Amino acid sequence: MNVLRLVLCALLANCAYPASGKEPPSAGGAVSRKSKGINFYSRAREIEMGKELSRDIERSARLIEDPVVLEYVNRVGLGIVHQSASLFTLRIRIIRDEDANSLTLPGGYIYIHSGLILAAVNEAELAAALAHEIGHVAARHYVRQASCGDILSFAAIPLLLVGGWPGLLAHEGTNLGGTLVMKHLSRRAEAEADRLGIQYLYEAGYDPTAFVDLLERTSPGDHRPSRSPGFLSEHPSPSNRVRAAQKQIQRDLLPRGEYLLQTSEFDVIHERLAAIARGTPVPWITTTSPSGSDERPVLRRRP
Repeated sequence: MNVLRLVLCALLANCAYPASGKEPPSAGGAVSRKSKGINFYSRAREIEMGKELSRDIERSARLIEDPVVLEYVNRVGLGIVHQSASLFTLRIRIIRDEDANSLTLPGGYIYIHSGLILAAVNEAELAAALAHEIGHVAARHYVRQASCGDILSFAAIPLLLVGGWPGLLAHEGTNLGGTLVMKHLSRRAEAEADRLGIQYLYEAGYDPTAFVDLLERTSPGDHRPSRSPGFLSEHPSPSNRVRAAQKQIQRDLLPRGEYLLQTSEFDVIHERLAAIARGTPVPWITTTSPSGSDERPVLRRRP
């Protein structure tokens, strides 16, 4: 049994994600796109899990089916995913919800709330929101955390064989420890998705500071004391995320003269989505294809 515990401990050690910024930058100033960690699930199984979970979500969620908005959002996401190490086809759906939130399922299924799209003030911020979720997809966070959960469940089995109150207390202690481990892994996964998302955003040509701008505007304030200590939280605090993002941008990304910040197409889509969310008549547009407009994107130069 001691040998078994050593093996399980070694497996759990491989569940940990690298801390943001711990990997040295490459010659181009970029951090690694890859993510390490134990994973028991094949790509085929991960895609199947995503399909099953997406069916559950779409039975109850109100989806926005407007083809113009969906095509644009998926096209922006496709530009980001091309910079990632993702092994999955991206599928982005929009949930009609005013909360600035999003959800990533295994296998490349991303659900973004209309409220988050409307909270973005330019295309770079929309791309930043998608880049974070694509970071979860590329790193396969869902199945990696599921793999660690499988290890914790297996580790608790020998304790049930002890019997009586000692066995029960030991089992409950293991459950508590497992909960803390999973919450710790969730925080590390969010930090890694931030790190990868910023890298993808930069390589796609967008201004990476848009990630910080969107995060500061949409995150709940953490100036009020929390009712639970940080190690019980499943997400890093907004201020810690902002500081980590700013540090990564300054340290790991080589400055460029120009960045993509805004396009006229974003304004059109933003207005159209706002009308859909309000339930008012949708503005008429002839095309959303980049070839349908000769307007140049707005670029912002780094000082």
